[in-house]
Amino acid sequence: MITSPNDFAPARNGALDEQWDVVVIGGGNAALVSALSARDHGARVLLLERAPRVFRGGNSRHTRNIRCVHDYTDAYYTGRYPYDELWTDLGGVGTGPSNEALAALTVRESETVPRWMTDHGVRWQPALTGTLALARTNRFFLGGGKALMNGYYRAAERAGIVILYEASVERLGFTGDACTEIVVRVAQGWRRVRAKAVVCASGGFEANIDWLRRYWGDAVLNYHVRGPKYNDGTVLAQLLDAGAERAGEERGFHAIAVDARSPKFDGGIATRLDTIPFGIVVNRDGRRFYDEGEDIWPKRYAIWGRNIAVQPDQIAYSLWDSKVHGLFLPPMYGVSAARSISELASRFDLDPLAVEETVARYNAAVDRGPGGRFTMAERDDLSTVGLDPPKSNWAQRIDRPPFYGVAMRPGITFTYLGVAVTEQSHVRRQDGGVFHNVFAAGEIMSGNILSTGYLAGFGMTIGTVWGRIAGREAARHARG
Repeated sequence: MITSPNDFAPARNGALDEQWDVVVIGGGNAALVSALSARDHGARVLLLERAPRVFRGGNSRHTRNIRCVHDYTDAYYTGRYPYDELWTDLGGVGTGPSNEALAALTVRESETVPRWMTDHGVRWQPALTGTLALARTNRFFLGGGKALMNGYYRAAERAGIVILYEASVERLGFTGDACTEIVVRVAQGWRRVRAKAVVCASGGFEANIDWLRRYWGDAVLNYHVRGPKYNDGTVLAQLLDAGAERAGEERGFHAIAVDARSPKFDGGIATRLDTIPFGIVVNRDGRRFYDEGEDIWPKRYAIWGRNIAVQPDQIAYSLWDSKVHGLFLPPMYGVSAARSISELASRFDLDPLAVEETVARYNAAVDRGPGGRFTMAERDDLSTVGLDPPKSNWAQRIDRPPFYGVAMRPGITFTYLGVAVTEQSHVRRQDGGVFHNVFAAGEIMSGNILSTGYLAGFGMTIGTVWGRIAGREAARHARG
């Protein structure tokens, strides 16, 4: 029985016996884009996907859209979205970009992304409307992320890219500033793979509960991981141990509010909740703790995972009434309903008096606020007055039964701590140099661009922009 990389299996797989121009580690959007880009530039490419074929695609299979600069309107965009506006939007979430030069490159290069994607088999659909408010800024994949990834895999196979599933990279071997071997665990055992250039596109460490625990303590036991269990940061850890420079905040992540009844791993986009701006959110003690109407959904939804993560027991409850019920995508597991606020509170084992008091104070603050027309299409300035925290938009009384609610947990999409890169996507070293044949793309390097906030669809932008760069530069390196 093979139990360690010191016990290597006999050669049984031709793909693992050859030397490749470029080996791509990962199986999501950034990895496939890297592989296709490297192949476009003449490289012989091997892609190692840790997951079984049925679960291929990583976080990307749970996505729906991508955010890109464009100066036109077509069947998929309802208006222009110039560079300056996307740059301003990116700077307005969290504490702004981590590295302004790399962030600016990402925004600038995004303009050419839709055409490249179309040329590589991606199909598009008209944007959804409603609380998402993305029809002008984001472009939607026909069939969602699963269809996107299936299309990329078909394109890769047609292009002659060799793909191995259930191929887990367990160790990267370095000599000086070069990666000289990739140790892979496959069904037959441990194997060494040789490559002239390596692209690391294997995601973050959000599925590694012990790693998250270093920064968040036992609170992580109540977190949900929206993507696959395979994203445990094995390759990232190997790079950091080899002396790669860090980028991004240790506690930084893209996390949203998900249904508390979701599975621990891989619940994906279906468990996301769109209820927050339609009512109020209370914690375990029945108290509000953040402005539910701070900004439109694409700029604001990713703060709610962190908001809930720092509440007692890492749980919160979204409450609304019949005036707005049905105006948003319904929670996939249904909702709790009651004829009174106190009855609804009891359904969640909350203190009925505390929740009744919170709703009464909120309703009184709404009465003192400005009048106007309620609309979720944009910020409507229907706000509370004299309430802390305020509700800045979409503030309406919660007074028409039946009343509804759902329990929420933090749902982590991906972590921001990763490796620092150059504009050519070379992985930087702590000593000021680079690993000359190692490149990175996607979530494993997203901390170069993202700090604490997130824009809907921008993770796919990072993966696609940097996947193209990493694949191109790896191919150029490999082919001299």
